[in-house]
Amino acid sequence: MTDKTNPVDLITGHRRMRRNRKADWTRRMVQENRLTVDDLIWPIFVVPGSNIVEPIDAMPGVNRMSVDKAVEAAKLAGDLGIPALATFPNVDISLRDETGSNSLAANNLINETTRAIKKAVPNIGVITDVALDPFTSHGHDGILRDGEIVNDETVAQIARAAVMQADAGADIIAPSDMMDGRIGAIRRALDAAGHQNVGIMAYATKFASAFYGPYREAIGTSGLLKGDKKTYYIDPANGTEAMRDAALDVEEGADMLMVKPGLPYLDICWRMKESFGLPVFAYQVSGEYSQIKAAAANGWIDGERVMLETLLAFKRAGCDGILSYFAVDVARILAKR
Repeated sequence: MTDKTNPVDLITGHRRMRRNRKADWTRRMVQENRLTVDDLIWPIFVVPGSNIVEPIDAMPGVNRMSVDKAVEAAKLAGDLGIPALATFPNVDISLRDETGSNSLAANNLINETTRAIKKAVPNIGVITDVALDPFTSHGHDGILRDGEIVNDETVAQIARAAVMQADAGADIIAPSDMMDGRIGAIRRALDAAGHQNVGIMAYATKFASAFYGPYREAIGTSGLLKGDKKTYYIDPANGTEAMRDAALDVEEGADMLMVKPGLPYLDICWRMKESFGLPVFAYQVSGEYSQIKAAAANGWIDGERVMLETLLAFKRAGCDGILSYFAVDVARILAKR
């Protein structure tokens, strides 16, 4: 028999990586990660009023919705198999003040939305945030006193707000404020109120990122924010500090962990999953979404392929799910496969 060994065989030691890539069926058979509808959480923005669907200029394809339209969105998500929604209110400016006091109103916009969604679509998950930025006149996530975001008073308030959100039917509280001790305080408050089954998805590592701009337009805080949030969000340069933050949230009782933003921090996603073993989620934030939409609109990238590739990257980095404004588009694509 003629020896057909090739010099490449000798170089590689007869190991050729392309053998498993030679055909569609082999590529499918050895694929390590898959994106499914079960990986998706859909963030939506809610405004007062009725019959309102208001496009957000900085986020093409994303709208602010009145509660009745948010209910329709929840029904759509449920029909597509999306497990959960994350709701964010754009509170009327007249209700915003220095302390974000409207966060403690039992019938405020976020709680009204939760009740309506859970009544209409009881089997879909509702994830709510207790950060004060939608409720404050200064756009910060906490109470502002003499130029300082005060930690302990803010924690006490958001713990009370968390109970009210659970009373309204929220399934998971996801505090994004990054105050010290908030996870433990929320857990104790929920348990004391009999909400032992309400989970906490900690924004375990929320960075002082430049990717949040379109979101702030969506909730109406971009023109309100005084200064920056660097005294409570994490420096983008600091991975070890981020892990310490996450470790404290785990110790305080977090059920799930989130990394925000997502794609620039895949290393943190991986480190968190390897270190703690809890479910890990990434928030593909507004800036990530908008840059993909803008590049696709200009014909510079294949928007659909880039969208799916970025979401798959989160899965490869160890994430159990992704909060993404692409959720409905992706669910529809996956349903056709």
